[in-house]
Amino acid sequence: MKELFRKISLRVGKSFLETFRGLGEFSFFVKDTFEWMFRPPFRTRIFIREMERIGVQSIMIITLVGAFAGMVFALQTGSAFRSFNAESLVGSTVGIAITRELAPVFTALMIVARACSAMAAEIGTMQVTEQVDALQSMAINPINYLVVPRVLASTVMVPLLTALFDAVGIIGSYVVSVHLLQIPAGPYIARFKSYVEAEDLYQGLIKAVVFGLLVSLIACYKGYRATRGAEGVGKATTEAVVAGSVSILVVNYFLATWILKIFPSYYSP
Repeated sequence: MKELFRKISLRVGKSFLETFRGLGEFSFFVKDTFEWMFRPPFRTRIFIREMERIGVQSIMIITLVGAFAGMVFALQTGSAFRSFNAESLVGSTVGIAITRELAPVFTALMIVARACSAMAAEIGTMQVTEQVDALQSMAINPINYLVVPRVLASTVMVPLLTALFDAVGIIGSYVVSVHLLQIPAGPYIARFKSYVEAEDLYQGLIKAVVFGLLVSLIACYKGYRATRGAEGVGKATTEAVVAGSVSILVVNYFLATWILKIFPSYYSP
């Protein structure tokens, strides 16, 4: 019994130590990234290429997810509000939910699945094939060349994709509400204009900026620390997707709490 307890204690202790060591390494990685953001040379061509890969190539998936998210949310809320004869509130309810929460969270999750996984795999492959070492031998800092352009591109493009999600999600909810649920367009639009304000959009965009920065840092870090050939690259990619997705949901709560404290009147009726 004592031997079993000792083995369990050692395993748990080792897990804690590895977790804290990983957090420490990630902290230094983030510090180096921010330092190189403001130091030349600035990789403008790589930055523009990554904006295209992260943003432009994600337009179709964001449009599809945003449209159907707005449509299904309108369908569910419309069916529920019909029991209270409050169908005209569907527009405002869907608009607030999409702009504050659904758009930034869903957009970031899609970027993690589509773009950040590719970041981790690409950098991880370069790491295990010693291409990162080759950059260092040519006096090129790997953080400046590989990480900074991707992090900046993600931070810029995720808010723009979130705004696109807002637009197509609201349009999708309007189509379902007016043409499927037979809610009058006039009251729908009037309630939407009365309750959905610019601050709702700002909250979602603030979250999108933080999510874009966070998930790209996690993806680049996992790829940069990849080891042991193809197996290590696959493991780094999986860890990047899992850690990025979980961090979005966790950080989203703290961001919402911060916004509530900073702007208490924002949630007032």
